[in-house]
Amino acid sequence: MTSTHHLHRALGASLLLTAGVAAPASLAQRTVPAVAPAATQTLLPLKVERDSGKVLVTLPAPDSDGVSGRFLYATALKTGLGSAPIRIDHGMVGDTQLLAFRRLGKKVAVVFENPRYRSSGDALEQSGARADFPFSTIALLDVTAAAPDGAVTVDLAPLLLCDTMRLADKLNAEARGFKLIGSLSAVDPDSVKVFPDNIEMEAVQTYASDTPGKEVDMIAPDGRQVSFTVHHSLVRLPAPGFVPRRFDIRSGTFATPVYEFNTPLGAPVFQQYANHFRLEKLDPGAARSRVRKPIVFYIDNKAPEPIRTALAEGVAWWNQAFDAAGYIDAFQVRVLPAGADPQDVRYNMVNWNERQTRSWSYGGGVIDPRTGEIIKGNVVLEGLRLRQDIWIFEGLVGTAEENKGTANDPVRVALARIRQLGAHEVGHALGFAHNFAASTQGRTSVMDYPFAKIALNGDAIDLGDAYASGIGTWDKFTVDWLYGQPAAGTDPDLAATAKADAAQRAGLRYLTDIDGRDSSLAVPGDSMWTEGTDSPADLDHVMAVRRVALARFGPGVLHAGAPLADLRRSFVPVWLFHRYAVAAIGKTLGGVHYSYATVGDSAAPPARATAAEQGAALDALMATLAPAALTVPPALALTLSSGVNGNPDPQYDSEVFATAGGAVFDPLVATDVAAQVTLETLLAPSRLTRLYLQHAADPALPGVETLLDRLDRDVVARHDDVVAQRIALRTLLAIAAAARATATGTDVALR
Repeated sequence: MTSTHHLHRALGASLLLTAGVAAPASLAQRTVPAVAPAATQTLLPLKVERDSGKVLVTLPAPDSDGVSGRFLYATALKTGLGSAPIRIDHGMVGDTQLLAFRRLGKKVAVVFENPRYRSSGDALEQSGARADFPFSTIALLDVTAAAPDGAVTVDLAPLLLCDTMRLADKLNAEARGFKLIGSLSAVDPDSVKVFPDNIEMEAVQTYASDTPGKEVDMIAPDGRQVSFTVHHSLVRLPAPGFVPRRFDIRSGTFATPVYEFNTPLGAPVFQQYANHFRLEKLDPGAARSRVRKPIVFYIDNKAPEPIRTALAEGVAWWNQAFDAAGYIDAFQVRVLPAGADPQDVRYNMVNWNERQTRSWSYGGGVIDPRTGEIIKGNVVLEGLRLRQDIWIFEGLVGTAEENKGTANDPVRVALARIRQLGAHEVGHALGFAHNFAASTQGRTSVMDYPFAKIALNGDAIDLGDAYASGIGTWDKFTVDWLYGQPAAGTDPDLAATAKADAAQRAGLRYLTDIDGRDSSLAVPGDSMWTEGTDSPADLDHVMAVRRVALARFGPGVLHAGAPLADLRRSFVPVWLFHRYAVAAIGKTLGGVHYSYATVGDSAAPPARATAAEQGAALDALMATLAPAALTVPPALALTLSSGVNGNPDPQYDSEVFATAGGAVFDPLVATDVAAQVTLETLLAPSRLTRLYLQHAADPALPGVETLLDRLDRDVVARHDDVVAQRIALRTLLAIAAAARATATGTDVALR
């Protein structure tokens, strides 16, 4: 799922990267063929009629359940929208469905079955559980021919023209009225490829609306009619032998949920299976062994250099973890061969994607909904994030060292970040969740959102050690937990539980999105984009870096010939450089230390942050509201007042503060926005509730009055200058808004 993210050719399309292993003499012998050999048995007999646009497939005779074949069905986007707010991205995959063909008179129904609800009992119990929950009929296909043995031939085109990726819903989240237009949609006959275990097909789907909205209208040639090429994969069900791994709340993995209605009474019906690839040692009894089928990830060959090389290097870090778990060369990285289709379900992909404005990268894949087996890993990386990283580092240290390979070369640092990003998103595709606590233990995981490690040498910023350059101890644990094979005769789930127990006793911390993504949450140390232990000292350091960067901020952060107006865009991330540290330290105020624990393990019981911890956090946060911290130097305010013309650029417009008319920079807007960063953290309704409850339970801990008194004394009562007055006004407005918020309880609002 996440994260951040240019042009010299050094990596050919056939390079193999496997932790120091050289490329074989003939990579082509190890690459999946782009088309099936003519003599190879295919998944289903298939014929394409180019004139009519029909894709005719012959289905076997129905089985005892009336089903003429079950398959995994997956979709992916060959072309995207290029929008940040509307996630319709090139390379994106849809939900994996369990598809069945069922004969209904003169028609064949294409059915998405519902394997989430099931029973492992006898045949009657299994059919009973299926009958209790709905299935979805996606298309009805005409029978074009029938054989005496019951086999039928049908046209798949109606299925391929269905909105199974819910693109209309995604478009209508930011617009209104989009519908799939059948008369402007068609199957691409030349796209159809048939292989022994999968069929790959594509169709152009067009969505129309008279009210497309600003975002779609800005990007599309004609926003009223937007077309996408949608890739469809029909895949043979995986062979028996996959061993599901029961999910453990401490494991740092994603899981497929099922409801198993045949569990013993007293046992939970809700079951979760951790998602992972099938990985089998050639010698199961050996501590170290090669594997039957390595996990191979392909880097999108349209990613430019040197990005392509950096991605391949970073993704290859995962082989360190698999090697530590006893697998020899089990994880490999290659560049996608020329002619191969990245949407083909057989390729685990790292897709390179561009958008109109910056947005998220993410990782996932095609997953068997019955077992959690990962069939295809899929990553979408967003190109503008890398360029934004360069822009941020330029704002901190300037452009003088750019492309020189020095410690403060913004391009060098951004490529270090893209290595980490590649590893991070492939981690998601391997089955691993975020671990936002990893940064508090010294870079123990690439699954954190890493903040650049920035050193201060006097008044000089040093980016020499900005990002890690390998896998972490947490990552090695998760690979061993999810993919490790115990000795023969040992229950794999019990062995995995023992590994989670050992990691817990060793002190490895794991906290993820549910407790860390929002700044109002309560667990100290579960934060995004921070470096260090999430202590007040870390916020003090970030504020010191911010002061140094602001003191030297000026035209030197831009390239020669760039419009001076671009300074306003570069200014914003420097001015708000502290925002993630503020959110992190705020979690100590009214915070509770807890972990993901199971009955009988060694986890410490939940405990409130101490009065000393909360007092130090409040002191550090109040310092960010001091007028000295929120005053834009007058000379800089004039430097930021430089005119701009030409065509509007959304990438620029979304990154600047409102002005005082025209291009005149308004320093009080900057003051106001930065003050809101801290006030929204301090006065979040859930934080106020926790302060109220903790003080009621233990008067030694700060309460709502403690916070309000500090704001009144240190902020509201100050009227030294216009900056102090603006901060005080914003504080009063924020307090009033918090009191009126529907999420603020009456007992808290009356304080």
